[in-house]
Amino acid sequence: MSSTEGRSADRVVRSLVVRCADWPLVAAGATPDQPAVVIEGGRVVVVSPAARAEGIEPGHRRREAQRRCPSVVVYPPDHDRDARLFHAIGAALEHITPRIELSVPGVAAFPTRGPSRYFGGDHALAKQVMTAVAGIMVGLGWPDSVGVGVADGRFVAEQVARVGGVTVLEPGTSASFLAPLPAGMLGRPELCDVLRRLGISTLGAFAALPAADVVARFGADGLVAHRVAGGLDERPPHTAPPPPHLTVSIELDPPVERVDQAAFVAKGLAERLHDGLDAEGLACTRVCITAETDTGACNERIWRHEGALGVGAIIERVRWQLDGWLNGPAVLRPTSGVSRLTLIPDEVGPARGRQLGFWGGETAADERAMRAMARVQGIVGVAAVTVPEVRGGRSPIEQIVRVPAATVELAMSRGGQPENDQSRFVAPWPGRVPTPTPALVLPEPLPALVCDQRGSVVAVSGRGALSAAPATLGEQNIVDGAVGAVGAAAALPIAAWAGPWLTDERWWDPVAHVRRARLQLLLADGRAVLVCCEHGRWSIEGWYD
Repeated sequence: MSSTEGRSADRVVRSLVVRCADWPLVAAGATPDQPAVVIEGGRVVVVSPAARAEGIEPGHRRREAQRRCPSVVVYPPDHDRDARLFHAIGAALEHITPRIELSVPGVAAFPTRGPSRYFGGDHALAKQVMTAVAGIMVGLGWPDSVGVGVADGRFVAEQVARVGGVTVLEPGTSASFLAPLPAGMLGRPELCDVLRRLGISTLGAFAALPAADVVARFGADGLVAHRVAGGLDERPPHTAPPPPHLTVSIELDPPVERVDQAAFVAKGLAERLHDGLDAEGLACTRVCITAETDTGACNERIWRHEGALGVGAIIERVRWQLDGWLNGPAVLRPTSGVSRLTLIPDEVGPARGRQLGFWGGETAADERAMRAMARVQGIVGVAAVTVPEVRGGRSPIEQIVRVPAATVELAMSRGGQPENDQSRFVAPWPGRVPTPTPALVLPEPLPALVCDQRGSVVAVSGRGALSAAPATLGEQNIVDGAVGAVGAAAALPIAAWAGPWLTDERWWDPVAHVRRARLQLLLADGRAVLVCCEHGRWSIEGWYD
């Protein structure tokens, strides 16, 4: 028996976890025999069984996934849709126990102490749950994607549920079950990367380390991961009930029938709850959201978060819950609007704060920017807020595109190689202009004249040879005040140049076939410019900082 199992003070809550594998694809309407993936933040996050058989794995880029399986279907992430459809699973589990605990769509959990006694043991309870959920999944066309696990602790039960089917671990065997699993199951990329470099590849090897050494090296987050690797809960269970005065509620008159209206009201409630917790030095790790109607219908869910639930996280979960209730199947939908909304802090603990970084890490400015972006999304819509993203391509206009911020992981770690490092695109794109890329990329190329010492336009042969060395750069359309407007009458001397870089794109398509040559020019006034020649005509594509 390991030392972690022998600590009597570290009591764990025996839990049951229902896991619907690949739930975002289920909610999107895909089928198990269809190669399909969900891509978020530029990477594959969910893979169907058929796509997995083709070699696609979570973490692959879109291009890599399509290279392995050209027929793969790509679905965008839609957390609201996933949560709305998962409401039917929660409603089915409510017939077994009212204490349903949700963290993300696709995973539900509850403590087994009461339900297990009622149904005659953990095995009987797990089979009852499997029967209730499997019936829904069969109707959705995914009969083999359900897993039910029972174990000491929620994390262990979720890993058991990944096996599929019904699996029940006997009490006291959690640590031995976790020991051979890879350390990557902890879901902490930075920590797992360090452990791998230290030669610690399994959860058992990590759990065997002294807790004091783990705290000294990895801090509080490392201690939480160490507890989980040893088969314990992330935090010792809080036996004292939360102070009742922290509960916040509001009467809605007239009742609201739209999710966006309820979410707007929930913002004020969440801020009141957060202020009350903050005044007492507490943080909420589990919140109970209750919605009631005038006709007596009530919808209650418990939402859990790995860290502290902030205002934004609570609003998001209110929207998920009410979207599944108000816009769900007719048999589950209430007959009237929501007249009362209540937020109950189901589990609270001391607010230990968060250490923000000084250089290269998360800062207070990052947090303020994320809050501001969330407010703008609420005003103009999620898809209307866009951010630049690095893509593949040869020209600068192809390498940077604007995508909805909701599809990009903005809070990713900045340690090591940056996620948007363009060096990964060098090998697959022959003819690409080397870094650095232009600081200003023009949406439409600006017609230009690249001339030699005699005033003749410089030509580029099919083999990339220039007719003469570039001497001046001019542009016919003078735009007063525009960056980079040089004017044909006042052509600027070229101090130095590099290139050309030739591209021969889509040579197999007579219509889309195009040949280009690009030059980097350093002007006499210190500015640098990227120019392109196509069909003997020059144009300015961008300006360097």
